[in-house]
Amino acid sequence: MRAAPQIFAATAILFLACLLAFHAPSANAQPASAPAMNAQPSRVSPKSDQAIQQLLAHKLAPELLGEDSIGGIGVAVYACGQTQYFDYGFADMASHRRVTPDSLFNIASLRKVMEATTLADAVERGEVKLSDPVAQYVTELKAGGAIRAVTLGQLASHTSGLLLPPDHPPWPTKGYSFDEFVNVLNAWTPDPGHAPGEAPRYTHAGYVLLQVALERRFHQSIFPLLEDRVLKPLGMTETVLRERPLHGEPQPPLAGAVQGYGDDGKPIGAPGNQQSYFDFAGTGQMFSSLRDLARLAAANLGGVPVAPSLRAAMLRAQHPVAPYSAHISQAMAWEVSDENGVTIIDKPAGIDNASAYIGLLPDRQIGLVILMNRGNRNPHPIARTTLLPEMARVVSCER
Repeated sequence: MRAAPQIFAATAILFLACLLAFHAPSANAQPASAPAMNAQPSRVSPKSDQAIQQLLAHKLAPELLGEDSIGGIGVAVYACGQTQYFDYGFADMASHRRVTPDSLFNIASLRKVMEATTLADAVERGEVKLSDPVAQYVTELKAGGAIRAVTLGQLASHTSGLLLPPDHPPWPTKGYSFDEFVNVLNAWTPDPGHAPGEAPRYTHAGYVLLQVALERRFHQSIFPLLEDRVLKPLGMTETVLRERPLHGEPQPPLAGAVQGYGDDGKPIGAPGNQQSYFDFAGTGQMFSSLRDLARLAAANLGGVPVAPSLRAAMLRAQHPVAPYSAHISQAMAWEVSDENGVTIIDKPAGIDNASAYIGLLPDRQIGLVILMNRGNRNPHPIARTTLLPEMARVVSCER
């Protein structure tokens, strides 16, 4: 695949009366993502580029960094067939290490997009059906009750009705072994109004169960399966799934990873730190870079050449399945919203030391990735209500 032209020009802006620097793309930066398949114009116009920089520096960065400016933000904007990278703050406050396009962030639930795409790809290939009961693959669940009615499609679209203690506060004090997880699922009873297929309700436990079902169906551990179906086809070479140490064993820092910070600004764990309530293989957390996630965004907009089945799978995963409200619907991992006539497909994510977001404007072929090494920053409200609608308005392309 041919790399796109270099597009960066050095820029620095001081704001918030601190040492925080805004870095526009530099002249010696690495090439950006490949151009879109549909021969888009070659670059964002200078006026649009300036508008994007101003929007991020004066809207996004102050909102997420706050008054103490602890932590760092990496942003990728895919538009006009190219990707630009921006950074604010620090990957590590103690060493003043900056965020780069290759810094590794804990992406939390953004992993669900890759699992949903893998499932959708299997559907496109005729290997599974969304209507398949999960108990068809996780056969231990045939001894259960309501769980026997849950399908693969319901797990992917959060319409299974599942809601377990790890899905909401107060958070549990211990994790599940696999046998404990199965026992809880077999004993599970849906809440009123949330029978399988009835209404969307976000559940991390449902995606852990989907992981197990995919592993059973394809006789592969989840990460090699995601590599085969999504990561390698998209050229996402910097994404890793750490095997979380079971039973609290220590884990060495992850090379290239950012330092995570809590909402209070204090460091949480070493770089590469993970949290999970599931003590079995494959349930560790995924780390990725702006560069890789920008490729994921571009591919979901048709900007990376992929096999027809994978392209169809991405579109299938983006299709609304069940409404939360008149303006927001749940798709397979993705959410689909209408912001004053602008269609946005996005996925927010976060844990106590990381916040993440991917947003797509399919009608404008614009993608936005936001990664931050601080918990509970919640970039999706400002991205959904301000950044993406404004980008839809101001971005223009030129040859």
